This record gives sequence, C-alpha cells and structure tokens, in this order.
Amino acid sequence: MADRELTMEDYLAMAKRRLRVVLIPALVAPLGGFLASRILPPRYTTQTTVLVEGQKVPENYVMPVITSDFTQRVQTLSQEVVSRSKLIPVLQGLGVKPEEQNGLIKEIQQNLDVEPVITTMSAAAAASPGAKAKKGTVSNEPLPGFNVIYTDGNAERAQKICDAMTSLMVNENLRSRSEAATSTTNFLDSQLKDAKQAVDDQDAKLAAFKKQYLGQLPTDIDNNMRMLGSLNSQLDATTGTLSRAQQDKAYTESMLAQQVAAWKSSLSSSNPVTLEQELAQLQGQLQELQARYTDDYPDVIKTKAEIADVQKKLKEAGTKTASGSTEGDTPNATEPPEIGQLRLQIHQYQEVIQQAAQDQKKLQSQITIYQSRTAMSPGIEEQYKLLTRDNDNAQAQYKELLAKKSSAQLGTSMENQQEGEQMHIVATAPLPQTPTFPIPWVLSLGGLGVGLGLGVAIGMILEFTDKSIRTEKDAAACTDLPLLISVPWLGEQGEVAAAANGNGHRRFWGKGDSAPPKDQEAVKV
Repeated sequence: MADRELTMEDYLAMAKRRLRVVLIPALVAPLGGFLASRILPPRYTTQTTVLVEGQKVPENYVMPVITSDFTQRVQTLSQEVVSRSKLIPVLQGLGVKPEEQNGLIKEIQQNLDVEPVITTMSAAAAASPGAKAKKGTVSNEPLPGFNVIYTDGNAERAQKICDAMTSLMVNENLRSRSEAATSTTNFLDSQLKDAKQAVDDQDAKLAAFKKQYLGQLPTDIDNNMRMLGSLNSQLDATTGTLSRAQQDKAYTESMLAQQVAAWKSSLSSSNPVTLEQELAQLQGQLQELQARYTDDYPDVIKTKAEIADVQKKLKEAGTKTASGSTEGDTPNATEPPEIGQLRLQIHQYQEVIQQAAQDQKKLQSQITIYQSRTAMSPGIEEQYKLLTRDNDNAQAQYKELLAKKSSAQLGTSMENQQEGEQMHIVATAPLPQTPTFPIPWVLSLGGLGVGLGLGVAIGMILEFTDKSIRTEKDAAACTDLPLLISVPWLGEQGEVAAAANGNGHRRFWGKGDSAPPKDQEAVKV
C-alpha cells in the first residue's frame, strides 16, 4: 500500500475487511461507560448568585477608598475564604467533626469555584468602544455580580457549604473594605502629621533666616530702593535747608556787626576822652594839610569844621560833667531793639543749622544702611531661594495630604454607613436533586467515541501491517512486471473445471459456475 496511490475503492475494501474490528470496541465501550456511571460515586453541584451594587453616593462628591479592579478583588476574596483559618470556623458552625475537617478543607479548596455573571447588557457594554479603560486607571468592568459554585458528594452538605462560603465572601468583603478605608485614613493621618511637622520646621527656618537678614531679602529690594530714593531726597532737602540757614546766619551776623558798630560809635561820640583823642587826631591832620595846602583847600576847610564841631562837643561834655551827669545814666547805654531782633534771628538760625546737621547725619547713616541692604550678597539670595522652595514644597505636600485625608474620611464614613459598594445574595444555593457527575448518557456517548476511535486505530494498524497482495495493482506495484494471467482463488471447498479453447487458454471456475469476486484475483504472472 505504501508503493502506490490508494483510491476510494481501496478504502471501501479496507473498511469492509476491518468492519468487525471497528464495531466490537464501538459496541463494548458505551456499555463500559454506562457501567462506570453506575459504579462511580455521585457528585452534586450547587451555586449561589451574588449581586454587586455600586456606591449610592456619586463619585463626583465622594471618591471610593477602594479603587482596585473588581475581578481581581473577587479572585482575592475567593482565595482568602478558602484558607484554613477561615474554613475551620465555618466547618465548626456546620457541625463537621474535627477528624473530618482536614479532608473537607482540601475538597473545598479544590471544588469551590467563583465565576462572574455576564448578562446581555454587560456583554454589550464590554464590547462598546468606550468600555476600554485607559492605562493607569481603574477598569469599569460591566459585571453585576458573580456565582459561587461548589461540588460535593453529599447534596445537603454541598448546599450548606455553598451558602456558608458565599456568606463568608460577602462578610469578608465588607470587613476588608472597612479595614482598608480605616487603614487608609490612619496612614494619611500619620503622613499628615509628618507633613505638618515638616511645614513647622521649614517655617521656623525661614523665620530665623528672615530675622537674621532683616531688610536684606530679595523681597525687600524694591522697598529698599524706594526708601533709598526717599532718603536721598530728604538728604538733599536737608542739605539745602542747612545751606540756606548758614547763609542767612552769616548775613544776619554781618548786619548785627554793622548795627553794633554804629550803636557803639554813637555812644563813643559823647565821651570826653574819645572827643579829646579825636580832636588831637584832627589837629594833626590839619597841620599836615596846612603844610601842604593853603587855607582855601577843601580838605583844610573840612578838617577845620570837624575840629570846631569836636571842640563844641567837648565843651558840651564838660558842661554835663560839671552838672553831675554820667555816661551810664544816658538812655543811649542800652542796645536798640533792632540789634536784639538780629540777635534773636541769629539764635534761630543757629538752632535750624544744628537740627539740619543732626538730620543730615541721621539721613546719611540710614542711607548707608539701605545701601548695604541693596548690595545683598548672592549667597543670601541663594539660601533664601532654597528655603522658600522647601517651604513651598512642604506647604503643597501638606495641602495635598490634607485634601486626601478629607476624601479618605468621607470614604470611610461612607463605608461605615454601608453607602459604598455592597454585595447582596440574590439567590441562595438550592438543594441538588440529581448528581452532576456521573451522567450515564454522557459517559455512554464518551465510551462510544472512545470505542470508535480505538476500533479505527486498531483497523488502521492491522491494515498497514498486512503484507497481502489482493489486487492486480498490488501485484504490479510489488513486482514491477506486466500482467500476463490472473488466477482466481477458489478456496478449499471449490472444484476445478477447465475448458480449452482454440488458443490454448484455460479458465477456472468454482462451484456453481459463478464468476470469481474481483478482490480474489490475486496472482499476476
């Protein structure tokens, strides 16, 4: 068969030859599957349905504390509830004996299954283009709930365990959400305290730095420049006032000197001693002029007139002295009011000058201070920038944590009041009436399929290992020689008859003179 191409007739001939080999396993195997369904212990399956209800408060007002994927949370719950620490209290509540608990725990861990409930609406929502969550966000899976499925050899025990595990999952979900919300709030509270301490530390550092470099900070530059300009203007005004006061004082002093000189000269004109001195001086001038000029010269005439006037005053002074009057008794001994007014003005100008000098000195010292402040060093500016940046960062982190803590507190309050996501058991586990395994007709059909496959495999093995030559094509493929004559196989019960013809050829027939079957022409010569 491996040396030639097989046709449909060859396959049909093979099927006819191996039909018995295929039918025997195909008939025996379903019977074996049916018997196995009667021998194997029954298994009962039951399930409960849990509906997941979203939070009642809109997320725009209160953000949920737990934002993990719903499917992951359900899988995590299913793993947590089958732990030994969770199952032992449940089995004790069901009245399971301690010696049976270990085996039943392993069965629960192996046979408990959680499947999501996918409805027509949720499937359509999942298939919609907008249902795909963005990267880094929580997926909004359209799952209204899940089914808890459990299989056990005892129908009543399967029902009880399924209900107990469902209740455990619902309670565990409520407890875990409450604990997660509380732990989140506590964590944010501790972080907020640390952030508050960091803000206080930064405020203290910044306050100490401002106190140390008061008026030299970058924020004081504009104020310092304005103050420096104002002080310079004041200094200019004070300098002008001082200069004017000094000028007015000098002018008033010169006027006072003139007034005092005139007053003193008026006092000395009635003094006999002074008059005698003046007379002697004029007489000496007259002798010098007469030595040089005639009596008609104007200066000589003027000098003579002045001598006569002084002599007259001297006679009058002699008369007053003889009558007992003194120089101190004359009313001209006191200063006139004009001189006193000038002295008062000079005193006022002196006070203005002193005050202006003090103001000028004070302004110059202040200008020096503000000039040093404006000439702030780059090191101070860099330190101030670092402190300000750290303070701003601490303030921003504190405000962010404060907002998160407030949101977490609202979420915790919502969870404690059961206003968040809730699980509700909408269908308890029914008592299974028929076992889900084994099912006789399923095992029988399975046995039929296995039997057919086994029969076909055995037939193919027998056919491909058979070396018999059955047809002319087999003989031609094996010998690679032309066909001269074919001799039928008559079998042990057949009789041989020969008939000769004119060419010497003979034909052999079996009993009943019937023609030999086509598949029995097995010889080529």
